[in-house]
Amino acid sequence: MHSTLAETKNWFDQGGSAYARYRPEYPPAVAAFLASIAPDTVQALDVGCGTGQLTVQLAENFRRVSGIDPSEDQINHATPKQNVTYHCAPAEELPLPNNSASLVTAAQAAHWFDLPRFYGEVRRVATPDAILALISYGVLRLEGDLGARFERFYWHEIGPYWPPERQLVDSGYATIEFPFDEIGSPLIAIHLEWSLEDLLGYISTWSSVRNARDSGRDELLQGFAADIANLWGERTARRPITWPVSMRVGRL
Repeated sequence: MHSTLAETKNWFDQGGSAYARYRPEYPPAVAAFLASIAPDTVQALDVGCGTGQLTVQLAENFRRVSGIDPSEDQINHATPKQNVTYHCAPAEELPLPNNSASLVTAAQAAHWFDLPRFYGEVRRVATPDAILALISYGVLRLEGDLGARFERFYWHEIGPYWPPERQLVDSGYATIEFPFDEIGSPLIAIHLEWSLEDLLGYISTWSSVRNARDSGRDELLQGFAADIANLWGERTARRPITWPVSMRVGRL
């Protein structure tokens, strides 16, 4: 009886509004740490900002923040804030003047960039001693049987539909080219309590889900949704979910 929610709604047919609603927010500790090591807190730049999950956190610590994303849909659903300006632009053509940003971030986005071109743009827009941070959060963790069913889905069922770049995220960008003087970062994790709707809505934002649907594998997705709903129990019950946060941080 608990699977009714998963069976009566196609959770995997959602757009930018779902991304804005369901993507987890970073803990304030991420932006606070980056602000503490930046040369000043005048201007931050968040590249590949999506709908502004990290961008608005930076705005609590910097006088001005620019959010950059190549997707108009993402920018149109970005969270507004008085000291944040959003631009639709690629990471390889940053719409900021030379020597203007004391912090450049890319959260859950660097694996899509042409890194040599992006790094060239970072060096152009960065102030002396500016900080660059490539941030990612890893695979979510659920408890007990929910966790086991999710892991089977993630690694074995939806796994083949992830683009190759996803491996960089799963490794916390450990193998990515990063030609900067590296700085250690504190251990930080995202801790949330989500309903079944939150979990399935979040999964709907994955590129692998879009690829699976384009390949005609809706039955794989709906089968997982039904299984996880049965294990979840009461659909409004909130379950603990954790994501480890990884950062590659360097000074220019």
